[in-house]
Amino acid sequence: MTSSLTPPFLPDVIALEEKLEVPLYRKRSFALAHGQGARVWDIDGNSYIDCISGHGVAVVGHCHPQVVQAITYQAQELITCQESFANPARALFLSRLSQVMPPELSRFFLCNSGTEAVEAALKFARVATGRTEIIAATRAFHGRTMGALSATWRPQYRDAFQPLVPGFSHVPFNNIEALEKAVGENTAAVILEPVQGEGGVYPADPGYLKQVKEITHSQGALLILDEVQTGCGRTGHFLAAEHYQITPDIVCLAKGIGGGLPLGVVAVSEKIAAALAPGLHASTFGGNPLACAAGAAVLQIIEQEQLSPRAAHLGTWFVEEIKKLALPAVRNIRSLGLMIGLELRFRCAPYLTALEQQRVLALAAGPQVVRLLPPLVITQEELEQVLAALAIVLGEQK
Repeated sequence: MTSSLTPPFLPDVIALEEKLEVPLYRKRSFALAHGQGARVWDIDGNSYIDCISGHGVAVVGHCHPQVVQAITYQAQELITCQESFANPARALFLSRLSQVMPPELSRFFLCNSGTEAVEAALKFARVATGRTEIIAATRAFHGRTMGALSATWRPQYRDAFQPLVPGFSHVPFNNIEALEKAVGENTAAVILEPVQGEGGVYPADPGYLKQVKEITHSQGALLILDEVQTGCGRTGHFLAAEHYQITPDIVCLAKGIGGGLPLGVVAVSEKIAAALAPGLHASTFGGNPLACAAGAAVLQIIEQEQLSPRAAHLGTWFVEEIKKLALPAVRNIRSLGLMIGLELRFRCAPYLTALEQQRVLALAAGPQVVRLLPPLVITQEELEQVLAALAIVLGEQK
């Protein structure tokens, strides 16, 4: 008996999705069928080095054997278990998470995505402070639900959904004077990304986040760090906040934490947790055993394979090698660990297509920035292949 998912059906995948899905995604010209480590294969068997990683999700690579094993075991035991009942897979994940997070952030809320984590963090900040105003940064991206979208900056994401949640404002990123003027007695929280990913890969300046924390605390407000893209070792530490030697009041995690399954985390202090009560917020699927089993495996892999320091080492080496190429299309390089943005002199879309032809997958971060988010397990040999592709593609003017 032939399955509906066997290869004879696959060539119609793109056309079928475009016919049946709501048209919210710009599809690439090929369909992906298989992945292993830092590589993916399309339905025709062509191999690509994946520097998209599901927008930063595949930090431990595609189909890591330990993640696959954990998911397979848990799927045979119990797939769903709402938070009204304790569960061994969830307890194991929480235990491992507590070992890698700052000790001040000792309580966790589990959900399904980055935008859900941000949404919960905003609600927790309002409850904990009794205030309503939230300050975010220009170029920020925090998600697409209404609260997270209100903190997001780019008009193309916001304008169609106005009016958004009231009480949100934006100040220039890395401008401490503007932030100091904006924070006041009605400010519940300031929410920032340590490295603005979607906004163009802009890291916070040295000292900036420390000053932000001092200002927020002096006014009785909280500091939320959105580490959805920067967390799980991506920048060279488990949290990017470690580069800046600060512990925020609230941290949001997602993307890489679930090994490819939907999983989000909000980490808070005991003081903030004490302001919350049963029924105030919840998630039907949050903390489900399947995602938690994957998350526990991811945390173990990050520690066992030393992926955080590995990302720091490979990221530094890779950026230095790019600089040596002196690529004429590149105006600037911004990076932290294996989170890399190449700001081009031209629009990046044609270059992304050209990189595909060289069997390298990358994504945009705005109209002129090529963003590279490879799995943290990528080998130096694979990065050398990416360098060769960049030399060919970005050595030309499109």
